[in-house]
Amino acid sequence: MKNNRNRNIIIGILVVLIIAVAAFFGIKSGTSNNTSANESSVSAIKKRGVLRVAVFGDLPPYGWVDDHGNRVGYDVHLARQMAKDMGVKVKFTQVNANNRVDTLNSNKADIILANFTVTPERKQVVDFAKPYMKVSVGVVSPKNSPITSASQLKGKNLIVNKGTTAENYFTKKGGVDLLKFDSKTQQFNAFKNNRAAALADDNSYLYAWVKKNPNYTVGIKNIGPNQFISPAVKKGNKSLLNWTNKEITKLTKKKFFIADYNKELKPYFGKEVKPSDIVLN
Repeated sequence: MKNNRNRNIIIGILVVLIIAVAAFFGIKSGTSNNTSANESSVSAIKKRGVLRVAVFGDLPPYGWVDDHGNRVGYDVHLARQMAKDMGVKVKFTQVNANNRVDTLNSNKADIILANFTVTPERKQVVDFAKPYMKVSVGVVSPKNSPITSASQLKGKNLIVNKGTTAENYFTKKGGVDLLKFDSKTQQFNAFKNNRAAALADDNSYLYAWVKKNPNYTVGIKNIGPNQFISPAVKKGNKSLLNWTNKEITKLTKKKFFIADYNKELKPYFGKEVKPSDIVLN
């Protein structure tokens, strides 16, 4: 009896210790997660005095570095306006399509403004704010060998940028051999070197590219569903998400995006593109 009592006491002590240790580490873990989430809250950004924005560096006319070393473009202009309205400075972090989410989750940026298309898969890993642009996938090809229908791509090489809507669409569709590249620069260099019959990307971007490269044409102007471009914040960052939603609503009412289009996009598009093709009312 005595031995059984002693054993029960020892077991009871061990249970209490295990619960205490679990609770301790649970609190530590929770504290760490909350600290991580709060690094990009609006109050934290204002205290820091800097809004960290992930943007492209080689995607004219949306985000790129010009000949004078300045960051310019539609998304960059939006980023500067958002920082101004928040009362802070802006700091840019350059990303490629396939590392946008990682940059956000590793706390290297507070928000993504890098031509980021909203998809169900991406909604699982980031929180999207209200959209500020509409877009769909297009396909560009040489003028002397135009691709004008999806059936012409069957069994041929098609270039895509990793982590883009175009890659996701053609991976699911199948029937084509995808050549995948990390950056816009790499994919278009490969295309110009005749590595593939065509290249797929956001159609609005392709319109700008063919204007500078007249030997090519956007033979397929729209394939797959119409989609939207939105700012993205870290999952669960309700503070910055709510602020951004209000900001997008305010800027839309003030016709900021039409002005942004006229300044940053219109000079790079051909006559076939209208503001209503891009800008949301």
